[in-house]
Amino acid sequence: MKLAAIDIGSNAIRFQVTNVINHDGKLSFKKLEYIRFPLRLGNDVFRTNSISPDKADRFFRLMNAFKLLIDLYEVDDYYACATSAMRESENGRTIVSRVKQLLGLTIHIIDGDEEAKFINNIILKDISDGIFLHIDVGGGSTELNIIQNRKNLTSRSFKLGSVRSIEAQTSIRMMQEMTEWIAAQTAHYHEDITAIGTGGNIQKLYELTDSKGKSKSAHYADLLQTQSYLKTLSQEQKIKHLKLNEDRADVIVPASRIYLEAMKAARADLILVPDVGLKDGIMQMLYEKHIPDSLLGLK
Repeated sequence: MKLAAIDIGSNAIRFQVTNVINHDGKLSFKKLEYIRFPLRLGNDVFRTNSISPDKADRFFRLMNAFKLLIDLYEVDDYYACATSAMRESENGRTIVSRVKQLLGLTIHIIDGDEEAKFINNIILKDISDGIFLHIDVGGGSTELNIIQNRKNLTSRSFKLGSVRSIEAQTSIRMMQEMTEWIAAQTAHYHEDITAIGTGGNIQKLYELTDSKGKSKSAHYADLLQTQSYLKTLSQEQKIKHLKLNEDRADVIVPASRIYLEAMKAARADLILVPDVGLKDGIMQMLYEKHIPDSLLGLK
């Protein structure tokens, strides 16, 4: 069974085709295609509240390319969703309707709670018992989940994001509101709280730290040191010396601030960095949706 996911974020748009394989009763997920395109819808939306005609045209052509790949791979099912930039844009729904009308591609504009649920469903499958703060920093929003013994206790979405912070003045009040919420939700726990970080920026921050190992985790002090080093570099130096993509180089420091402030508020010294994101949550949802039809008993 072939499945496809389209994650339309504020910074980049991700497309993936996965083949679900059953061999001798064992399921595996094989990636057939993966594309990350840095369209950065948030450039327009967080400045003007609207997607420009030029950006809308490029978005349409990108969706056309993805629709062709879905057809060429003969995908059994797909799910496309758009997050903060598209849902805050004044013409976002008009653009989505045009894509549906002309290409036959359905795009769901999801809210922060739905976004958090998709990713959280993947996270819950691989963590141990204990208290965790899941932090997912996107281009336009940050989704938080408090998890205890593999059960999600509460979630909250905040209008804080890496692209939003450079295209519009970052709200000090919003950052304070986020840290106060985290502190209030975690104050009564006496055991250690472990953070879980998802999103492209925490993946890159982890790669740049000196704490890499089999556990794929980093300590607060190591991330802070990496952030301090990044602050000393120009945009050009980040691209040339660290080999960062242009659309990563200008947002990695603002994103690091959100992760670090969230960890500090939760008194979390350690952050786990699993290589999962919204597209993986979409794949899991599609897989579970088709279990009754083709994979019953193999979950």
